[in-house]
Amino acid sequence: MTAKAKLGGFLKTSQNQPEELLSFFDELEPVNAQFMISRWKGSEIHTDHPLNGFLEASNWYGKEFVNDDQVHPLLFQDSQENIFKVKPYSLVMKSGVRFPILKHKALNSTVRFMTSLLKTEASQARLRMMEYRQKLSATMIYDSLPIHDTFRKVDDDTVLGLMDSKDIPIPFFFVLEREH
Repeated sequence: MTAKAKLGGFLKTSQNQPEELLSFFDELEPVNAQFMISRWKGSEIHTDHPLNGFLEASNWYGKEFVNDDQVHPLLFQDSQENIFKVKPYSLVMKSGVRFPILKHKALNSTVRFMTSLLKTEASQARLRMMEYRQKLSATMIYDSLPIHDTFRKVDDDTVLGLMDSKDIPIPFFFVLEREH
């Protein structure tokens, strides 16, 4: 089975086991920082991570890597399908973890409105090569949060991302697909 097919299985499953995803992540090849330079469309992979569903409720679009020092880690889409950049705030992230009600569909418009108030044009992260789980790979480092996102190659236009947060013991998994 190809890596892309295996990834598709994880995306279709509503409750994946983090250990299975870690094993898959470890099978994938690392990527260098230059490989990541692009705009990417994102999607969550569901596990028992407390943030699962929060990005979807916020209408998360993906990430953009302009160069090693100019990274936009949070792109969102408004109701007119315009993409905008957001500054990550610790309080917002903690709210997504502590208040699962914010993921409820009835509150999506409220959460999306609150997200739109955090717009920025300034870079909010940087890209570096870092070792994680015995492989050196491109890693996004947030400027203002204790979080690193490490990427592994599924194919030339798809990566599996793993968010490693100092405050949450299990990783958050997501997929990025390159825009052309």
